[in-house]
Amino acid sequence: MADSGESTHPDSPRLPTMASFEEFSRQATLMNSCTRLWKELCDHYASLEQDLIAKSESLRSKIQSLDDHTERSLKLLEKREGTIEGSVQIAVSSAEKSTKAAIKVFEGGEEEAVEEVDDDEGLLLKLKSFCVRMDHEGFWRFVTVRKKELDVLRAKIPIALENCIDPPRFVLESISEVFPVDKRGKSERVNDLGWACVLILESLIPVVVDPVIGKERLLVTPRVREHANEIAETWKNSLEERGGIENVKTPDVHTFLQHLVTFGIVRKDDVSLYRKLVVGSAWRKQMPKLAVSLGLGDEMSDMIEELISRGQQVDAVHFTHEVGLVDKFPTVPLLKAFLKDAKKAAAAITEDPNNTGRSAYLATRKEQSALKAVIKCIEEYKLEAQFPAENLKKRLEQLEKTKTDKKRPAAAPANKRTRASNNGPMPPAKAGRLTNAYVSSFPAPPPFVRSPSHMQYPAGVAPYAYDRPAVPAIYGSRSPSYVYSPEAVPSPLPAGSYPGAPINYPVYGALYGAPSYGQAYY
Repeated sequence: MADSGESTHPDSPRLPTMASFEEFSRQATLMNSCTRLWKELCDHYASLEQDLIAKSESLRSKIQSLDDHTERSLKLLEKREGTIEGSVQIAVSSAEKSTKAAIKVFEGGEEEAVEEVDDDEGLLLKLKSFCVRMDHEGFWRFVTVRKKELDVLRAKIPIALENCIDPPRFVLESISEVFPVDKRGKSERVNDLGWACVLILESLIPVVVDPVIGKERLLVTPRVREHANEIAETWKNSLEERGGIENVKTPDVHTFLQHLVTFGIVRKDDVSLYRKLVVGSAWRKQMPKLAVSLGLGDEMSDMIEELISRGQQVDAVHFTHEVGLVDKFPTVPLLKAFLKDAKKAAAAITEDPNNTGRSAYLATRKEQSALKAVIKCIEEYKLEAQFPAENLKKRLEQLEKTKTDKKRPAAAPANKRTRASNNGPMPPAKAGRLTNAYVSSFPAPPPFVRSPSHMQYPAGVAPYAYDRPAVPAIYGSRSPSYVYSPEAVPSPLPAGSYPGAPINYPVYGALYGAPSYGQAYY
């Protein structure tokens, strides 16, 4: 009890010890807090220092890149300035040469044109004759009727255009019939000539490229360039009349974009328009290259993602290979996704209750198109090691065989249609499809001669209603157009009451000089 009293006494020596310990604990906590705050501050300042260093390096790199770009631009400007005189001399000498050749043609010094085009060389001479005489209408007509010779035209037109006095103006005048606005009649607009416009515009590029410094400068006069700008503005203004970007035909879009690239009149303000047009016509083979030439390289990643979201993985593959984004968008997964989507679409077509008649055919065709596109990509980009095409080819052959078997007609019974006599001809196979068409084995008379009159029917048999309008002879020249009404035919006669022999028609050969046939019973 004494110990307890001593521990609680106010003068006990343990009270200062407890107070000192609590003070020490408070000081230790404060030191820990200060240490933690100091560490956080050090980390923060270290992070700021690292950010400043990284930004400084980035800024230094950009400055260096800008200096290099400026140096290259200055050198290019010096080169362009130094080569202007030489390029102008070359262009002038070429124009003078073409002018002299044209003068000789008009003065009768040389043959104006080649009469016949039998081979590639003759085709080239014919094209040159149009270009020398600056006959843009004849040139246009000559090219547009030779779509089957597209490869030859692509090789020969650039050579021929070099003989023009002013190739850019000649090209603009040649395609003016359909671009920027189609001036043909409604009946002629059925024939799309966008392919010819693109071909001629592409062929102009090697002709107008500067022979000294290359594609960096196009030899197009300011007047022609201004006219090309006016044409582009006219086409853009006509978009509303065509129903907007979504309703413009792909050949028209391709012609417009190629027109911009050929004459070097791409505008940065219209980049959004170019992107919409390219994405809407991405299935065209030349679109990836055109997109790069139009200055869409920075937006290519977003465009590829948009194509993938639309289910156009094959088109996205072409774009990725054109701009070098294969690592970001691997090719094989895109092709597999495209095949998977195609199979789903084919299955949906098969299950469509509104398309039961052609569902199998449409589904097969859908899968065939997808397989062909993927196989072509694999072969074009050498992906056999990553994505073997053997199974795809086997599946394609299987679909082709199935399609062929469905088209093959079923074998008819042997005795379905037989001749009534040795000399009697076979009746038309499709005659039974039309109940009101009279079937005859005799050849039809000429259209300007009436069919011979039939003999009178025996008593008790009502004649057919020949006074009704005749239907067209849908069975060729072997079926006269006799028409009768099923209601006009009386009920069958009792057995054994048939009054006489079958009806005998006049022999056509005796009347019209046609070969005669023996009487046939069907």
